[in-house]
Amino acid sequence: MTRLSQAKITPRRSSDRGHADHGWLKSYHTFSFAQYFDPRFQSFGALRVLNEDRVAPGTGFATHPHRDAEIFSYIISGELTHRDSMVKQKDGSNVSKNDFYRMHRGDVQFTTGGTGIAHSEQNEHHTDEVHFLQIWATPWRKGLPPTYHTMTFDEEKKRAGFATIISPLKAGVKASPEDEKAAIPAVEGTIPIHADFLMGASIIAQGAMTAWKVGGEHAVQSKNDRKVYLHLPIAGKGARVRIAGGETVLEEGDGAFVEKVNAGDELLVESVGNGDAEVVVLDSN
Repeated sequence: MTRLSQAKITPRRSSDRGHADHGWLKSYHTFSFAQYFDPRFQSFGALRVLNEDRVAPGTGFATHPHRDAEIFSYIISGELTHRDSMVKQKDGSNVSKNDFYRMHRGDVQFTTGGTGIAHSEQNEHHTDEVHFLQIWATPWRKGLPPTYHTMTFDEEKKRAGFATIISPLKAGVKASPEDEKAAIPAVEGTIPIHADFLMGASIIAQGAMTAWKVGGEHAVQSKNDRKVYLHLPIAGKGARVRIAGGETVLEEGDGAFVEKVNAGDELLVESVGNGDAEVVVLDSN
């Protein structure tokens, strides 16, 4: 088993995260958010927010604005309905999925807040909660045109290794309006983000191992000293993972800051628990 001898790996234990229980919403905060503040955990590279949320049926986030942030939701279980502020609740059959979309497991919904955008996210299911990750990244510049992207990512691809979900806008920080409209990502089949940033996910079978290639295949501009965050959501399956062939083992809800790694390095993740381990990786400059 290969280990990255130069890598610095710092666990972020689930029990140490910020926690909020609003009744309808139960949320764990990896970074400072809302009423939770810890000066040690403000951001990590472009990664600004990583919340693990559970929303009760028939409740959710009412229409609210976003600005100058890249925001995405990764659905673990249940359903979450995204609705642009201009779409009424009774609508949904004759509008774009950018305006209205009922997300399920495997779906990722992405928002560029840019100059300003407003939407709601509701769990409209009658009986089941929705469990999802809410992630924010800081864009490479302010004042971007607001937009949405929604894609579904195949479960089997995640079982075959790390599937790349988000990659930088190929045109980069100097993208023209035409480039923004074309929205071509650096990695084909992914959602484009306005940051030197990648997101991947893998479902690792018990006893198996897979590797995340830091920086992807020539997908990022900043090659040295990448900042990689790994997260193992709370799924109640007894999942555990070991990182990079070392001593760092994560339980469900834990994460790890990985520093002093460069584009092209391979970060090995081994499933050492009692069941499948769904691992999310966030790779930033």
